Amino acid sequence: MIVMRVYFEKPRTTIGWKGLINDPHLDNSYDINSGLEIARDLLLELTEMEVPIACEFLDTFTPQYISDLISWGSIGARTVESQGHRQLVSGLSMPIGFKNTTMGDIDSAIDGMKAGSSSHCFYGIDKNGEASIITTKGNKHLHIILRGSKKGPNYYKHMVDEIDEKVNILIDCSHGNSLKDYKKQGDAWRYYINNYLDKDNMIGMMLESNLCEGNQNIKDLPLKYGVSITDSCIGLLETEQLLRELYERL
Repeated sequence: MIVMRVYFEKPRTTIGWKGLINDPHLDNSYDINSGLEIARDLLLELTEMEVPIACEFLDTFTPQYISDLISWGSIGARTVESQGHRQLVSGLSMPIGFKNTTMGDIDSAIDGMKAGSSSHCFYGIDKNGEASIITTKGNKHLHIILRGSKKGPNYYKHMVDEIDEKVNILIDCSHGNSLKDYKKQGDAWRYYINNYLDKDNMIGMMLESNLCEGNQNIKDLPLKYGVSITDSCIGLLETEQLLRELYERL
C-alpha cells in the first residue's frame, strides 16, 4: 500500500520555518487559523481522491483539527521521549510509528509504544477547541521507525535482529539512514527489498519524496514549484522507479 506523506509541521533542531500550519504564507506572519484551514482543505481533497494520508504529529493540539483524515501517523525523533506525545498517541485512531532518537536510542521508541498502548487521563482540548480532561483507551496499533542517527544507518540486518521479533518495524530511508544525502535513500530501499520481504515484523519503508528532487532555501525568491523548502527529497521519477523495483520483487 502507498500512503502519501502530507507533513504540515516541521520539527526544528534550533529555529526555522515550522511548517504550513504554523506559517502558511512563509513570511513569519504565523497565520495559524489560515494554516489549519488550508491543511484541512488539502486533506479533504486528497481523501476525495482516495489517497491515504500520513503525517507527523508535532503539536499535541493539532490532531483534533485533522486526525479524522489521517491514515497513519508518526512521532518524531525529537519528541519520542515526550510524555505529552505518548499520551496523545494513546487516544489516536490510526497506526502510529515512534522514531528512534537522533542519537539512535531505540529503547525510547519501545518505551513510547508501551506508554501509547496504555490508557491515560490528561489535559487537552475537545473537537471544538475547548479545554477538556481527556481520557483514552490506548492505541494497540504501534510500531517503531528506524531512521538512523548521527552515528549512521541502523537498518542493517545485524542491528534489526537485535530487536524483539514481536515489535513491528518500519524503515525510514532518509535522515541518518541516508547519511543526510537524499540520493542515498535508494540504498536503504534496495537493502530492505533484498533482506526483509520475508520478515513478518518488517512492515514497510518511508521515503522523503517530492515532485522535483533536492531542496531550496525559503528565502531564495521566487521559489521553484515542486521543490522542498525543508529536507532534500528525491523526485517523482526516482520514486516511481523505486516503487516499480519493489513491485517486481513482490
